[in-house]
Amino acid sequence: MSVQDVVFWILAVAVIVPALGVVLVKDLFHSVLLLVVVFIAVAGFFVMMSAEFLGVVQVLIYAGAVSILVIFAIMLTRDVQRGNLPNRIQMPAMVLSALLLATLIWTATQTEWSHIDEGQQDLVDLVQTSSVSLVTDEALLASGFVTDEEQAAARQAGLADLLIGDFVLPFEAVSVLLLASVIGALALVRPR
Repeated sequence: MSVQDVVFWILAVAVIVPALGVVLVKDLFHSVLLLVVVFIAVAGFFVMMSAEFLGVVQVLIYAGAVSILVIFAIMLTRDVQRGNLPNRIQMPAMVLSALLLATLIWTATQTEWSHIDEGQQDLVDLVQTSSVSLVTDEALLASGFVTDEEQAAARQAGLADLLIGDFVLPFEAVSVLLLASVIGALALVRPR
């Protein structure tokens, strides 16, 4: 077992155990603190996948800003120790969560996972921001950058170009998630 495998399993435990704690702990404040641990462990996964920028963003935005926003919202509410009382939405939420889990497990088991061949590594380098300038001319030609101007633009492409180009959908999904967290925090703060 390599060092990378050991780190993966440590991070996996560091994500799963606190994530269960987030759901099972009654005290909302302790639940948010466990959520911060989950966010930091997910950042560790990003670093393991050579996505250091996403790891830093994960720590700054989620472990920092979003969790602080939720903590402020919790501090402004009453009865923090009682937690979220059972209501009529609890059973449909459990059913929906179980269906989502079953779908994810089915997808993970039915997907043919393949490793990246050395011949495909140049294509992977195209989407990694830190290595866009190191891509060979052959890889750029194979990816559809024919003229010298297109190749020069691809080598100078920064993160912003990638975010509003090929990765616009995940970028927008993150913005919707941040909007949902702000709306959730406001819903917690509003008077009843």
